Order: sequence, then structure tokens, then C-alpha cells
Amino acid sequence: MLLSYLRTLFWTGPLVVLATMFYGTLDVLASFLDSSGDWQHGVAQRWSRVLLLIGGVRVRVHGLDRITPDGSYVFASNHLSFADTPVLLAHIPCQFRFLAKHGLYKIPFIGFHLRRGGHIQVPREDTRASSRAISEAGRIIRSRGVSLLMFPEGGRSDGELRGFKEGAAMIAIAAGVPIVPVAVKGTHEVMPKGSIHMLPGEVDVLIGDPIPTAGLTRKDRGRLTQQVRNSVSSMLDQIAQLCLTGLN
Repeated sequence: MLLSYLRTLFWTGPLVVLATMFYGTLDVLASFLDSSGDWQHGVAQRWSRVLLLIGGVRVRVHGLDRITPDGSYVFASNHLSFADTPVLLAHIPCQFRFLAKHGLYKIPFIGFHLRRGGHIQVPREDTRASSRAISEAGRIIRSRGVSLLMFPEGGRSDGELRGFKEGAAMIAIAAGVPIVPVAVKGTHEVMPKGSIHMLPGEVDVLIGDPIPTAGLTRKDRGRLTQQVRNSVSSMLDQIAQLCLTGLN
């Protein structure tokens, strides 16, 4: 553990700061040159890849053939660690936005990126505002042809898959796009809850089959949410089997 902290203090930490300053500058420039947020997303992807490289995190992705880079989806992933975000940013080859907590917009640089990048703010304490955010997310997906990434558990878990909130299903139904279950395993080990530094390790990401939402209504949101959660749970078991058999 001591070696890990020394490594962060004298090596990975300074590199992360330099990389963030560099890509943060590019992010600001991109935000003024391209109002769609697409360029900012590209900058964020490259920043994420650099962070994972600096941290010594190796990511294996399974199931990419199930989606198309120019498709529109709502991605619904389990949430284990702060490392989930750079892992998914770096390896999902679609233009996507986040449904982000209100508090994240108050953090320097992150808040600027979220506002300028077209991400959607959710004030959880205000039910009406949250409902409007869901409608706005559906509108953005339909009109701009982008995807959305969500963590339906509502926060980081301690390793056990928690219940899913219905927001992802509601947005997918409102937008009329497929919802794609995503399973992530290994990020808790490379960046445990409460940790401020990333540890070397391996992470697996499994992209599930897109679940169509055509013809569904808000009344179907509970069933669809449970279907997505069941898929993610099953996919986590699949990842465990892949790791045991050594298949990538």
C-alpha cells in the first residue's frame, strides 16, 4: 500500500495532473469551436485513454459488435467506482452524453465540461425538474442522434448489484431508441471507493444485446428496468466465466 501511494505521489499523480491540464485546455478550445459537444467528447475519450494508460489499467471489451458507432442508444451500466467513467468513455465507440447529478456541475473543470458538452443536469431533489430533464434527454437523443450513458443504480455500489431506478428506461422509451445493458467488472479493484488514486489492474466490459423500445409506453418502464437489471446481472456472471476460461 505504501508503494502504491508513493507511486501516485511521485509518478502517476503528476502525470494525471499534466494530462488533465493539457486535455482540459483542448476541451475549452473545442467547446468554443464546436457547439454540438462532439469535439469535447473526442477530447474526453483521449483524456480517458491516457488516464488508464498512466494508471496501468488494461481493459478488455466484449460485445462491441452488438452496437454501431453511429447508432443512438441509452447505455445502462452497473456502477462500482469513479474509474467506470474513464473506462466507458475510452471504450464505447459512440457519441454519448451523461445524465449527471446537479452537484457535479459545481466542480471546477468538470462542471464547465458538462455544461459546454451538452450533458444533462438532474436536480434529484426536485421531482418536477427531474421529470423535465428526462423529457429533455429524450428530445436531445431524438433530435441530435447521440446516445446517453447512465448508471441506473443511482450511485456506486460495494460490489453487489443494487436495484435499478427507472430513469434509463423512461428516457429510452421517450426517445424511441434501444436500451443497451453494460456490465463492468474490475473497476472497484483498480479504484476502490474512497480512494483518490488508480491502481494497476484489469477491467472487463461486456456490451449486451440492445433491447428495443419501439411500441413501449411509460407503463412499461418497470418491466423494462427489471429486464435490463437482469441482463446486467447475467452479464456479470458471463464476465466471471470469461475470466476463468481465459477468453478475451
